[in-house]
Formats: sequence, structure tokens, C-alpha cells
Amino acid sequence: MERFIENAMYASRWLLAPIYFGLSLGLLVLALKFFQEVFHIIPNVFSMAEADLILVILSLIDMALVGGLLVMVMISGYENFVSQLDIDDGKEKLSWLGKMDSGSLKMKVAASIVAISSIHLLKVFMNAENIEPIYLKWYVIIHMAFVVSAFAMGYLDKLTKHVH
Repeated sequence: MERFIENAMYASRWLLAPIYFGLSLGLLVLALKFFQEVFHIIPNVFSMAEADLILVILSLIDMALVGGLLVMVMISGYENFVSQLDIDDGKEKLSWLGKMDSGSLKMKVAASIVAISSIHLLKVFMNAENIEPIYLKWYVIIHMAFVVSAFAMGYLDKLTKHVH
């Protein structure tokens, strides 16, 4: 009975595989939205104000960062919790493939969230004249919460690695 339960628990990791595949569908949707924005900008690029163009470009950068985050979580999560990826020797491999454990993935996700939050905060500041000061204050507080959290996670990770 114990062996059956252990084997069932170990096999249940495969329930994560469709979730990681679902993230690839999320990546597809994000790519479609990215190119929708690009095609929307092109005809209007000469009539847009510089600040508006910068805001749109920051949104595109934001989407690219989220896409990279999706790829990291999707591939590293699959490799860490489901199965190793079997990529042919002749095919191109990502340099971090097989090297990112759950701890380093957590740190990359935290750093990506801080970067995404920074871009969002920059977009808010570029449009600051149209935003009430109380909202600006809350945007900064929320961003700083992300920064402090990422720093604390990194510091704790460093402390625990020195112990082992």
C-alpha cells in the first residue's frame, strides 16, 4: 500500500505538464497582443507625440519581459518538477537549460517582477500630470514592496546557501 501511494504521488507530477503547456498558450496570446500593438503603432507613428510613443514602447518592453518570464517558468518548472527536456544534440539549447533549480528560478521571477514593476512605474511617471498624487504614492509603495521582497528573498537565499 505504501509503495502504491508513493508511486501515485510521484506520478502525479505529470499533472503539471498541461499547466506548463498552458503557459505556452499564454505566450502565444501575449505574442499576438504584442504584434497587434506594433501594427497599431506603425500607421500612427508620425502623428504620435513623443511621450505617447515612449509609453507604447515601454508597454512592448513590458510584454517582452513577461514573455521571457513565461518561458523561464514554463521550461524550468517543467524540468524541475516533471521531467528533463530531451533536446537533440544538433539543436540549439538555451545556456541555462538544466542549470536553474527552483531557488534560482524563484530569484529570476522576483527580479523579473521588479523589472516589470519598474517599467510600469516609469509609464506612470511619464503620465504623472494626469494621475492624482495619492495614486502615485501607492504605485511607488507597491513597487518598493516588490523591491524589498526580491532583496529579502535574495538575502535569505544567500544565507541558506552558506549554511550548506
